[in-house]
Amino acid sequence: MAHEKAYKNLDFLNSPAARLIRINCEYEEPRQRFKDQRVRDTIVMFGSARTLPGEVAQSRLEHAEKALADGKGDTAQLTEEVRLAKLKLRGARYYDDCRVMARRLTEFGQTRPNGHEYLICTGGGPGIMEAGNRGAADVEGGRSVGLGISLPFEERLNQYVTPELGFVFHYFFTRKYWFMYLAKAMVVFPGGFGTLDEFAELLTLRQTGKVKKPMPIVLYGKAYWDAVLNVDAMIEWGTISPKDKDLFHVSDDIDDAYDFLTARLKG
Repeated sequence: MAHEKAYKNLDFLNSPAARLIRINCEYEEPRQRFKDQRVRDTIVMFGSARTLPGEVAQSRLEHAEKALADGKGDTAQLTEEVRLAKLKLRGARYYDDCRVMARRLTEFGQTRPNGHEYLICTGGGPGIMEAGNRGAADVEGGRSVGLGISLPFEERLNQYVTPELGFVFHYFFTRKYWFMYLAKAMVVFPGGFGTLDEFAELLTLRQTGKVKKPMPIVLYGKAYWDAVLNVDAMIEWGTISPKDKDLFHVSDDIDDAYDFLTARLKG
């Protein structure tokens, strides 16, 4: 009977007993790769994986409206498709804004001395994540990081992630560690539970002083965040302090967000 070396025994490495080894791999392998690729500082972009580019959302709406007007199909179903297409178009501006902002921040990051540019970093998936990586790829020589997560419905990184800087994590907490560790700024676009989770953890680390480095944070999309996140109510109930509202900057304009971030990243 052939005996396998422990580090080649996949049954063991995938077992509960080897969980700490797997966790350590999700720390050490990215650390070495970031070192090899000279990645020291990132600008992280969070947001919904469901957000579509403007032209795609517009095309879907036009297709749905035409199908409804032609009356070829179930009217109730076609009406619902039109409603959903309008929702997608409503949020599509954030994909387009994210792409432009990522391009501009990548250009800004390339001006940094000693080759230690600021790199855009996303969760590596579709939607806002794709827009961030795509904006970086729009710049000649632009690189970007994709910190993917293995999920049943999201298996691959988007095509715009720099191949050498594409990662797929099993554990959310090791992935979030790498989001936070290299980040020098963050932009949070409209998103769902995952975006809220990442934003809330970041605010907690900043509020408690666990993260002491300067960290300008932009909450982008005023109408969305005003509806979803009622910070004033938290202040009124005494669950946070008024000064905690200063932990982030709410913006609805690319120029405003860009100026806010770059003014602090130059410091």
